[in-house]
Order: sequence, then structure tokens, then C-alpha cells
Amino acid sequence: MGIKADKWIKKMALEKKMIDPFVESQVREGVISYGLSSYGYDIRVADEFKIFTNVNSAIVDPKNFDTRSMVDFQGEVCVIPPNSFALARTIEYFRIPRSVLTICVGKSTYARCGIIVNVTPFEPEWEGYVTLEISNTTPLPAKIYANEGIAQVLFFEGDEVCDISYADRKGKYQKQSSILLPRL
Repeated sequence: MGIKADKWIKKMALEKKMIDPFVESQVREGVISYGLSSYGYDIRVADEFKIFTNVNSAIVDPKNFDTRSMVDFQGEVCVIPPNSFALARTIEYFRIPRSVLTICVGKSTYARCGIIVNVTPFEPEWEGYVTLEISNTTPLPAKIYANEGIAQVLFFEGDEVCDISYADRKGKYQKQSSILLPRL
């Protein structure tokens, strides 16, 4: 990166709208932290969720996903059933530069409660709200707090831009504006 990671992230967020809205320092008091950190950015989960349910005895099939498997929920606290999961989206909208790849990992506060956050890498020139998969691995219901930190994004800048970006490939999740279910 050539400059300190946090300064590079701030510069890219402010000049290129890489992260919007962008919080310049970590917010921690009374919430699960979010905002700019030393080497990454702690993203927040919005108040929109799709909670997995098996009331219809559907089979989970990524090639033919049954939308009846998900229940829409909006609120400040989402309760994920035991051994289940929910999909959510970030508050932040991302515009990833052509020379950058990100990796997203769950926050330790949730991980210590058996809650795992899974997000695929944000590829060069991908943009949109991030769809988050939040798994409750415990035998108990688990709370997720909207508008608070859920995961940390780490940014990796290449020495050169990639030959073919996500935008060049016309990726199926480009510019997503809501929680998206699996697509073929």
C-alpha cells in the first residue's frame, strides 16, 4: 500500500467512495464496534434479515433455491434459531478498486458466542451492499444487533491491476442493493 493501511483505507473511502457511509474512527461505546480500524474496516449489519426456516421441509439447493425457506424480518434485534442461519446486508455500500481484493472475517465478539459470519471476498471492481451469512452454531437462539459491527473487511492491494475484474465478467451479484439469494 505504500502508506499506513488505515490512512490508505480512509483516502480510498473519501476520494473514491470505496465505503459509503464511512466512519473515520472506531465506534465502541455501548455497541459491538464498527468503523475504521488499524488494518481494516468493521462493517455494520442493517436491520433487514432473511431467516432460514424449514417449515416447508424444503431441500437447500444452490441451483434451485426455494424462497419459501426464508422468512423476511426487519428490526433492531434479529433472533436466529438454534443451528440455523440468517442472511443480512451491510449498511455500507462498497466500490472496490480494480487493484484491490478484500477478505471479510467475523468479529470476535460474535465468534465467542458461536455465531459465525461468512462472506466471500469482494473482488476487484465489485460494488454493492454485501450479503452476509450469519450462522448460529449453538443449540440456543442467538441475537444479532442491527446497526452495529458484525465483521471486519481486510483490504489487499496488488502491485498491478487485474486483467479481468468482476465488472468485466458481469458478475451476477454486481451492484446488489438488497439481500440476494443464490443465483445461477
